[in-house]
Amino acid sequence: MQSYINGIFFLFLLSLSSVPSPTSAHNITRILSHFPELSTFNHYLTITHLADEINRRQTITVCAVDNAAMNDLLTQHHPAISTLKHILSLHVLLDYFDHKKLHQISGGAALAATLYQATGDAPGAAGFVNITDLKGGKVGFNAKDNSGPISATFVKSIKEIPYNLSVIQISHILTSPDAHAPAEAPEDANLTAIMSAHGCKFFADALTSNSDALKTFMDNVEGGLTVFCPMDDAFKNFMPKFKNLTADGKNSLLLYHGVPIYESMAMLKSNNGLMNTLATDGAKKFDFTVQNDGEDVTLKTKIVTAKITGTLIDEQPLAIHSVDKVLLPKELFKADIAPAPAPASQTKKKHHHASPPAPPSDSTVESPADSPADGPAADEGEADDRNDGGRREKGFWRLALSVGLGAVWIAVVNV
Repeated sequence: MQSYINGIFFLFLLSLSSVPSPTSAHNITRILSHFPELSTFNHYLTITHLADEINRRQTITVCAVDNAAMNDLLTQHHPAISTLKHILSLHVLLDYFDHKKLHQISGGAALAATLYQATGDAPGAAGFVNITDLKGGKVGFNAKDNSGPISATFVKSIKEIPYNLSVIQISHILTSPDAHAPAEAPEDANLTAIMSAHGCKFFADALTSNSDALKTFMDNVEGGLTVFCPMDDAFKNFMPKFKNLTADGKNSLLLYHGVPIYESMAMLKSNNGLMNTLATDGAKKFDFTVQNDGEDVTLKTKIVTAKITGTLIDEQPLAIHSVDKVLLPKELFKADIAPAPAPASQTKKKHHHASPPAPPSDSTVESPADSPADGPAADEGEADDRNDGGRREKGFWRLALSVGLGAVWIAVVNV
């Protein structure tokens, strides 16, 4: 009987070993950081927030160019950030092309969709790239809307994570009339007008009356801006406290509702963790925590937790989301504004937290633009790429263990 049970255990462990491992995450910023000759390209992936989008996607190819090619683009065309984002997104293919696949293209040519096409900003046939297997072992790349000669050729493979991420180097920037065309940013007047027209008039009026805060918001639109706008009832009830703030306090409170990166609702649903704001300045953290649970996304400060109730506008590089409460930073308000504390029996331990405490403060604050790309995501495919916090994997192991032990019990009973 003992040998029979040992056999059952062996088969059970063997079945577990055959389960495929979870898909690995990738971090394009860290991968490219090992190649100084690609540092300018890497820098602008962060500035345009394309690095975040690349890190979230699977089955993708990044066509990087060296510093000389990037300098030619920047000095000759002087593109705005919004235009540069279109150009670089054309260099992100939504398919996997490693060194081997590039030299074995069926029929000698392939048409690849790009991140530029996926955003919906690319008109007509723009946003696609032709890949051609040329004579002499060379591979050419050309934007579909470019009627001229082939723009670039394959140089070398940088990183391959089959069949998830391929990073290759090409010789030149891809030429595309549509991608290189100046991209229009939202009009200045639309920012407060949109909020006023969709239930956030009190916040919009407060922002309009504070010229410094409004200018900071508008200066960040082109490079990416997300506004969390308190609904009228929430801000109206908060007005007595707002009026009691100093001029600097009012400015910081308004800036606390803006984030200097573009965050769509889909992006917020896939992100958990600290987020810096327009008010973040050196030792003054002015950050909050993004938490999501299914379709619900909340913003948690040390004082209050607000829920995102809707989206007023989502047009890259601007997103405005409505929230049901005014965000209160700990730098301006005392914790006694928060809900009543737990009973005394639960508050004797002063250092006990109902939720995980924030990480210890440092003497330096991460740049908002660098945080998403340089965060805790695994380097070069060594961490979990799922957004379920490991719940799916843990659930599987619990189920597998239960099934295995059940099988052993049945075997013992039958014997």
